[in-house]
Amino acid sequence: MTAIDLDDTKAAAELVEEPVLRLSRVERHYDEADRTLEVLRGADFELHAGEIVALVAPSGAGKSTLLHIAGLLEKPDGGEVYLGGVATGSLNDADRTRMRRLEIGFVYQFHHLLPEFTALENVMLPQMIRGLGKKEAVKRAEQLLAYMRLEERIHHLPSELSGGEQQRVAIARAVANVPRLILADEPTGNLDPKTAHYVFDALQALVRSSGLAAVIATHNMDIADRMDRRITLSEGKVVEI
Repeated sequence: MTAIDLDDTKAAAELVEEPVLRLSRVERHYDEADRTLEVLRGADFELHAGEIVALVAPSGAGKSTLLHIAGLLEKPDGGEVYLGGVATGSLNDADRTRMRRLEIGFVYQFHHLLPEFTALENVMLPQMIRGLGKKEAVKRAEQLLAYMRLEERIHHLPSELSGGEQQRVAIARAVANVPRLILADEPTGNLDPKTAHYVFDALQALVRSSGLAAVIATHNMDIADRMDRRITLSEGKVVEI
């Protein structure tokens, strides 16, 4: 693959002393009828630009909670989440939403593409919501989809794409606004092994070439072993494995 220029100044400039993501003594609990469920208990974690980390833990261990807090979808009950060195705990809801939209890209097990829009339009949309002009959004979407080896499929609807193609479109959409951080929750979970590795290859190449950082939750240990680090959750803390 040829390296892609993801413009803005982030990719080159952020390489790297300040972590892209830092969790400091993060706590999260949920009150149930007869008890309090402590999911995160003083969790610490750092992630740097260009790094891909596998999050591997059994169901119910708190993977989704950790990703939601890192992605500013939930607020922790204690501790702090830093994104690009910015403490997010004191941000109001509007600023959290803006930071999440501009700085974080999400990829899920199901692609969540808009069914009535083509692959090209799905990747254009977040850019145009951000305020980019249509001409520039088309150019960037075409560039990203070509990088994903989907140049022959850009005018196809999601229903006309294979599962692997749908996920590659979802990855292109996730990075369309040049985020600092990619958070992926079982992005290859619905794919056969060969396609899963192909999709991971595409995501890995994009992260490497653009200086992004990624946390990928997965049960696929073959894919987890290909990442820079593996972490799990044990007794509410992030642990390297």
